[in-house]
Amino acid sequence: MSSSPSQTSSTPSPEIFEKLATFYLGREYDLAAGKALDDLLLYDAKDLCTHAMCVGMTGSGKTGLCLSLLEEAAIDGIPAICIDPKGDLANLMLSFPDMKPEDFLPWLEQGEATRKGMTLPEFAEKTAETWKNGLASWGQTPDRVAKFKEAADVAIYTPGSNNGIALTVLKSFDAPPEEVISDTDAMRERVTGAASGLLTLLGMEADPLLSREHILISSILDHCWREGRGVSIGDLIGLISSPPITRVGVLDLDTFMPPSERAKLAMTLNNLLASPAFSSWLEGESLSIKNLLYTPEGKPKLSILSIAHLGDQERMFFVTILLNEILAWMRTQSGTSSLRAMLYMDEVAGYFPPVANPPSKPPMLTLLKQARAFGLGVTLATQNPVDLDYKGLSNIGTWFLGRLQTERDKARVLEGLEGAAAQSGKPFNKSEMEQLLASLGSRVFLMNNVHDDAPTVFQTRWAMSFLAGPLARDQIATLMEDRKKQLAEAQTGKQESVAEEHTSPSRPVLPTGIGEAFLVPSRYVSGEGRRVYRAALLGEGSMHFVRSSAGVDQWIDARRILRCGQGVPEDIWESSETLDPDAEWVADPEEGFDFTDLPDELRGASKLKSIQKQLKDYLYRHHPMELYKSPALNAYAPPGVNEVEARLHFQQAAREERDLQTEKLRDKYASKMKSLEGKIRTAEDRIAREEAQYESARMSSILSIGTSILSAFMGRKLASRTNVSKVSTAARGASRAAQQRSDVKRAESALEQLQIDMQELEDELRHEIDQLGQEFDIEKLELETITIPPRKSDLKIGAPVILWTPWQVDSTGEATALF
Repeated sequence: MSSSPSQTSSTPSPEIFEKLATFYLGREYDLAAGKALDDLLLYDAKDLCTHAMCVGMTGSGKTGLCLSLLEEAAIDGIPAICIDPKGDLANLMLSFPDMKPEDFLPWLEQGEATRKGMTLPEFAEKTAETWKNGLASWGQTPDRVAKFKEAADVAIYTPGSNNGIALTVLKSFDAPPEEVISDTDAMRERVTGAASGLLTLLGMEADPLLSREHILISSILDHCWREGRGVSIGDLIGLISSPPITRVGVLDLDTFMPPSERAKLAMTLNNLLASPAFSSWLEGESLSIKNLLYTPEGKPKLSILSIAHLGDQERMFFVTILLNEILAWMRTQSGTSSLRAMLYMDEVAGYFPPVANPPSKPPMLTLLKQARAFGLGVTLATQNPVDLDYKGLSNIGTWFLGRLQTERDKARVLEGLEGAAAQSGKPFNKSEMEQLLASLGSRVFLMNNVHDDAPTVFQTRWAMSFLAGPLARDQIATLMEDRKKQLAEAQTGKQESVAEEHTSPSRPVLPTGIGEAFLVPSRYVSGEGRRVYRAALLGEGSMHFVRSSAGVDQWIDARRILRCGQGVPEDIWESSETLDPDAEWVADPEEGFDFTDLPDELRGASKLKSIQKQLKDYLYRHHPMELYKSPALNAYAPPGVNEVEARLHFQQAAREERDLQTEKLRDKYASKMKSLEGKIRTAEDRIAREEAQYESARMSSILSIGTSILSAFMGRKLASRTNVSKVSTAARGASRAAQQRSDVKRAESALEQLQIDMQELEDELRHEIDQLGQEFDIEKLELETITIPPRKSDLKIGAPVILWTPWQVDSTGEATALF
């Protein structure tokens, strides 16, 4: 945490708070005087790597503070995944640079306007004026609001609903990455979390160590995932009835759980899947942490996962699966000490309780313990700290503490703070902290950051997002209407007319020696229709890239899919597409699919092999490696990444280098400032001494002169020499007082110069940090592209394979790809 120097105006200057790697959260606050100070609270972004906790009762300003934190992250290019159990976080979409009354009007309530004696338009005009003035009082211009809107893509996802962007986690329990499978503890956590979440959804409180249902599902998932197989919910129903394992522990399968009981469990899961009320869980985008953090163009996102519409069991299931997905993604990232991304969860009570062990608790605890090493900052918020596991919260480095409701809440917070202090080795004054907590008011928070020397009391800044309160389903639908239309239009582009297409339930016979596979559907579409397999050709190749000057010696696999539903295109592989790296295929078709006819060009083995041979020339000509270099960092991106991924890689590298250089600068100036501070304290002590001496001399002189004058007026008959002596003494006293006054002025002048030196030193540090920010500006990083062709002699091509691709055809003949 850093504070700005004092400002001459109460309105902060953007030049002070608009800095990379610092979050502008408010002003420091004097509790005794009950007023905000001019010093700004600028929170170091990388401190968030050690996680944060925000606690405060209703009306404390907790929501405004947390939204401000997310706004600052967006401006700094940090993406965030936000779990929203109440609907407050959707307010991040309500930022209005133009501050027009009509912007606010849809989000205001008639009842509130009536209570204030206004019409709704009048209330909107008043609200717009209030928000504009409120932002201005904190130095935030409409341009800054526009900057926030431009900096990140804000989207609301609604799992199990189509009010926002539909999001499903039920299409498959994908096999985790190799980094998770090879880590015994990580694999156990992933398997346990998936099984616990699923059984919670079924309304079964299953103990991972005692429940036969839990142990069976865990064993099935562990077996399949270690073979690299994803497991859809449909697959799991069949695998429960006929498991791919013969023993559980030392018992044979049927002894452990008889077939009749396995059938009952499979039927329970099937009933859930078949329920019309549950159909919305099958629609929407597949859960992908990468897609939640960045757009395809590499723009950071604030992805709001709204779960207010879900029941308790559904919420627990979704949060558990999400946290496990984040863990799996995290373990594929490189280590870093700079903030890479944020996970924010509002109203976390119930998901991280002190005694119970719901399925969401283990992955959350793992994130709090391990995420800091990967640059993932976890921020949690709650009104009810008494319902949290304070031992787990001892892993949190920053606490934002607002007004608390009960003494029990205060006691639980103090326990958490004490634990965090013990973890970091910092001293902790419990009685002082207790007094501070008791004095907090609305929008006034106590920040206890283990990276700072002492706690800081501050008043939160005005949020750029309009705080309309929790948004209802229809309001979320309104906000996301345009986005859903864009997605629907994009999906329409994947539809084809197949009115004349001939289909049959029977599978076509392939040429001898030609393999076939069936692509697993990775998406679903609403509505009814026939499901059909259409033929495509799968092309697989391995390319060897070598460039010693860039340290490249790497093999890269390429997978191309050539759609042949309307026949083989004339340009053959020129019309092919890259197959999704996450695509899966199986050896047998799914039930309920018809087959289209096999094109004539694919009926002969020799023709197929000829087409496949052309893949080698195509890959050599069209698939060179593009290696990206950052001249500013003098570094290369990892081989094989695209431009978007390269930019994200360099952005993180730039953040790390910027943070490292900033720390070095601060260390460099810290010793100079410490020396100056010592001189300033010495100068202040000298002024105090000189003023005391001056005051003593002045009073002595006044008394001497007063005595002489009084003697003269009283008409005392004293010797002339005595009077002259007294006057002379008084004159010398006055002279000494004047000299002491000069000493005071010289001391004050010396102090003033020292303060000027300190200000210049602070300005110099700020200037150098600003220069660093410009040097490592992630928005302006330039890339050089180096093209490396594959070694033709090393290029290897796989055998031809007919890949049957899944489609759904509606009553009008429009076919939509399910992949």
